[in-house]
Amino acid sequence: MTDKWNPTVAVLGAGAMGSVFGGLLCEGGLDVILVDVWQEHVEKINQNGLRIVGHGGDRTVPMKAFNRVGSSKPVDIVLVQCKAKATKQAILAAKGLFGDNSVAISFQNGLGNEEIIAEILGPERVLGGSTSQGASVEEAGVVRNFSDLASHIGEIMGGPSERASSIAKVFTEAGLRTYPSENIQHVIWKKLFANVALGPACAVADLTINGMKAIPELWETALSALDEALAVSNAEGFDFTPEQAREVLFQIVGEGGTGDNKPSVCADINKKRPTEIDVMNGAIVRLGRRHGIPTPVNRTLVAVVKGIESNYI
Repeated sequence: MTDKWNPTVAVLGAGAMGSVFGGLLCEGGLDVILVDVWQEHVEKINQNGLRIVGHGGDRTVPMKAFNRVGSSKPVDIVLVQCKAKATKQAILAAKGLFGDNSVAISFQNGLGNEEIIAEILGPERVLGGSTSQGASVEEAGVVRNFSDLASHIGEIMGGPSERASSIAKVFTEAGLRTYPSENIQHVIWKKLFANVALGPACAVADLTINGMKAIPELWETALSALDEALAVSNAEGFDFTPEQAREVLFQIVGEGGTGDNKPSVCADINKKRPTEIDVMNGAIVRLGRRHGIPTPVNRTLVAVVKGIESNYI
């Protein structure tokens, strides 16, 4: 990889975050395609371009979108941003995007996505990723960007990585602020702490992050869920301090964060879709059970979200 490297990119799962990531990279000069199963969204993007509103100003980015890979040529980088439950099916359906030197980067929520991708492609072709950014779909072809918070990528087995550094440099220069990490599992857990706290606490009352934080009882519940996740993470062999566990959470709720957004669990319920609660709070419950650590707050939040889902699934 040289300083002039100009990789081709596909975004597998062009929902809110996938569309914003793809739009920013395309706007920054990279050759990007979006892939999503939502036909109307794909058609609107192909007809009118991707409309990005909010942070950075309202504008339209001309780009290509597909609802299936078909005869698409392999690309250098595939950003995997589909829902966790669709990971295996999406990777298998999109194998045509992967050439001999292609790399997949998961920016998905929760735990276990990188392992699923690695089982199909091989661990040497997978990077882990995490972002504190927030986005929402306004309507087909239109997404809202809430911030310019940082993203991180790194080798799933850890350690320094020339390719992670090169990709991060290219992404940052294109407008998606990205940093290489020598311990991406640490970064993924920090994002998980925030998801565990914010997702269900906002979803149960259909509130934005700021709206939820303004209700002391809900905010206390969110922090209690995070504290349980912290205990579980340290039983898993990590060594987070309470301050480190809250780092991403406070970035999100702080000035310049994404407090006006509704987390993905809330957005999924509003659109009557299955949530990703099983790979977030559900993962904390499962791991807590393995280590003999009580997780009553997370267990209750999972139960409540599943109860809400039962009204439409």
